[in-house]
Amino acid sequence: MRDKVIISVGGSIIVPEEVDTEFLRKFRDLVLSLKSRKQFYLICGGGRVCRKYQSAARELGVKNSLDVDWVGIAATRLNAELVRAVFGKEAYTRVIIDNKPPKTEKIIFFGGNLPGHSTDKDAVEVAKKTGAKTVINLTNVDYVYTADPKKDPSAKPLVRAGWKEVRKIIGNKWTPGLNAVFDPIAAKDAEKLGLKVVFLRGANIDNLSDFLHGEKFVGSVIE
Repeated sequence: MRDKVIISVGGSIIVPEEVDTEFLRKFRDLVLSLKSRKQFYLICGGGRVCRKYQSAARELGVKNSLDVDWVGIAATRLNAELVRAVFGKEAYTRVIIDNKPPKTEKIIFFGGNLPGHSTDKDAVEVAKKTGAKTVINLTNVDYVYTADPKKDPSAKPLVRAGWKEVRKIIGNKWTPGLNAVFDPIAAKDAEKLGLKVVFLRGANIDNLSDFLHGEKFVGSVIE
């Protein structure tokens, strides 16, 4: 039986400013090189695309948070469709939008499911349904920090930490388009499940490869 690998691919990695074709090409090659030994479940976030559309919705007077969330969910599904297409015949035939993994040996792709949380929670749900004990979260920083390092020069990286410590940093409230290192709702569920989440800089494909091969890596482990 192949190992189950759950990867939450942040939208900021897929589309930092424009679609990062170099990242997608390297990411595809790495995943395909391991496909015979690992079953991959890839959950795609909305990132900048999501926030641009949600910002426009608010500017146009949309006040219902559920409506704003649905706009963001559509962005996650667009990103997931792109990534799925990049994998060609090795990809499952459609993007899954209900967090129910089909029985297949193909690589499975997920977009957002329902309002009230980000695709981080969807990744946690997929882990729960598949029995996986670890989620890899690809983000645009090397570590989880004690504060936003862009705003607080005294912020310290957390190489290993518990969920209680991380939840104090990220809070407990979800708002559509929240740009946090991990969704507070997902963090609460991950803690309940005893799930390990490994945070890695997505653009560093060699580092992701090291982790997947059981070698030394740069990143944060939260459990």
